[in-house]
Amino acid sequence: QVQLAESGGGLVQAGTSLRLSCAASTRSFSSYIMGWFRQAPGKEREFVAPISRSGGYTLYAESVKGRFTIARDNAKNTVILQMNSLNFEDTAVYYCAASSRVAVTRRPTEYDYWGQGTQVTVSS
Repeated sequence: QVQLAESGGGLVQAGTSLRLSCAASTRSFSSYIMGWFRQAPGKEREFVAPISRSGGYTLYAESVKGRFTIARDNAKNTVILQMNSLNFEDTAVYYCAASSRVAVTRRPTEYDYWGQGTQVTVSS
């Protein structure tokens, strides 16, 4: 069982930055692919960015490419999402998730564990 806890959300103005963090309670953190997803009101959950076990491979949704950066620290059991140049469309609840799959995946159904989420609200 893996427990995930996100932090760092809040209310910010458009054009500014925010850094989300996810802490995992597992001794085998490095064996999981980690990912960030988000869900806006009335919309389906969408992938933002997954990262490989070593941290050497990442993917980004087109809507965040060039603005967001995912990284992980396996020694500290954490994964972060650095979000720059935020805009109103980035407003959502952001979720951290862990997958035991071998390959990096962007499909929510292929993630086994989820955090409770942290709200990010961007005012225009």
